Formats: sequence, C-alpha cells, structure tokens
Amino acid sequence: MLGDLEVNRIGLGAMRLTGDAAFDLGRPSDRERSIRVLRRAVELGVDHIDTAAFYFSSLRSANELINTALSPYPDDLVIATKVWPGRDSSGEWWWATPAQLRGQVEENLRQLGRDHLDLVNLRIPRRRVDSIGEHFAVLADLRDAGLIRHLGISNATADHLAEAQAIAPVVCVQNEYGIGAPSEAQALLRTCGEQGVAFVPFFTIAGRGREAGAAVTGEDTRVRAVARAHGATTAQVRLAWALHQGQHVLVIPGTGDPDHLVENIAAGSLRLSDEEVAHLSSPTPGDR
Repeated sequence: MLGDLEVNRIGLGAMRLTGDAAFDLGRPSDRERSIRVLRRAVELGVDHIDTAAFYFSSLRSANELINTALSPYPDDLVIATKVWPGRDSSGEWWWATPAQLRGQVEENLRQLGRDHLDLVNLRIPRRRVDSIGEHFAVLADLRDAGLIRHLGISNATADHLAEAQAIAPVVCVQNEYGIGAPSEAQALLRTCGEQGVAFVPFFTIAGRGREAGAAVTGEDTRVRAVARAHGATTAQVRLAWALHQGQHVLVIPGTGDPDHLVENIAAGSLRLSDEEVAHLSSPTPGDR
C-alpha cells in the first residue's frame, strides 16, 4: 500500500527507459522499445511506476515516454515522482530551494499530462542534511492544494522520517537497499513496517554498482548458488530477497529490456526458504 493506494509489490523504475545506463552515462534508448516496455509492464500487472523529471538522456525523457505510452492512464496506475534535485538542459545537476519546489512539481505535471501527482518523494541529498522540514512543508502545502495526493521521502534517515511525519503523513520511504545493506538500513526498514509506511528500495539489483549497473561483489557467490537452486537469475534472487523482508516492502526494478521486464516481474513468485534468506542476509566475510 502507498497510503490508500493499493499496488502490486513489483513496480517499474523508469530511469533505465532513457538509455542503456542512467542519465547521460550510456547510449540513448530506442524510443519505440521503451514505449513497448511500459505498455507490456501494465499488461503484466505493473500498477506502480517510479519516475522523475530529471530522468532524461540526450534524446529521451522518462516522463515523456510514460505519457506517450500510457496516457490516458489506467485508473489504477500509480505514478510516483521525486523532487529537490534537478538537471538543466545541458544535464548539469542543481538542487531546488524550498521556493523552487512548486516549479519542479509543475514540471512533472506538465510532462506527465496530469492534473495531480499520485506520490511525490522528497529526494534528500546524499550529503548530510540535518533538517528537511522547510522543503517537506512546501510539499505538504502543495498536497493540501490538491496538486499532490501522497508524500514520501527518499535517501532518508530515521530522523528525517520523524521530522517529516510531524509535518504531514509519509506513505513511503524510498532508499537504497539490497543484499549487504548496513544495519541502519535494516533498522529503518523495520521502523517503516511498524509505522505502516511502505519501504521502496532502489538499486536492489545494481547494489554497489548504483547508476552504472550491477557490480560484482562479495555476495555474488551466495546469490548465484541460490539462483542455481531455483533455476532463477541473480537479479530475481535479489528482488525476491528484498520482498521477503516484509509485506510493506515494494520493489521498483528498472529496465528498458522487454525480456528483463518479464524476468523481474516473475521474481514475485520466487519463494526463498528461511534458511536461504538468512544465508543471503549474513555478513560477507570481510564486511564490518
């Protein structure tokens, strides 16, 4: 659940629709193929798409692709976006002041062709930010004005969650999370479950490779062994492991590949044993 919006537990991240790597790190995608991926995702039951106005490459915009592929939108489709970071036309990054957040929200509305946004996540900078109250209060005002239905936070700490909850209801926390996640991430996931807040991890497949894609890590040997036992891919095992962390966990794997899309959605039916989940969750030798 995302507030009062019921969604399937496997959604779609839109970042990879614009190219074979995030932003301008790779080659722009084939537009028609990306449109086919979006339409196929909805056919397969995806009803939660995560996007952002800053998801664009030199030739492709994720929001434009979503609008073209899916508008008029199905009544049950939830589109989540995020604000605070932005990119100018040259691709350079910038961070919005509180006064600039409304403009970012309106940019998403225009690009998606919507009169309101289902969910807006406040994407917190990776650098240490002690308070998000001023920015989050602006989004709360926009929610009260009817431009936004629900609010979430991303790249957040437990303190950020508490601060935001004191201003307006938070329906989800969207953080980096996957096999090998540190204890603080595990604790925040549990806190979200206790509070009825959805936990929506990103980079669940890519792991430490982040925007560049999946990287070889010390966990891979264990992941490959579990994948072989189930006749599954390592990506499916990583997604299934995340879903096993709690019913409040939703995943949003991103892809521009129709075959990978089918594989990712199939991960929802992969059942890992308690022993396999524990084995994958145990620290990798050498980790601290």
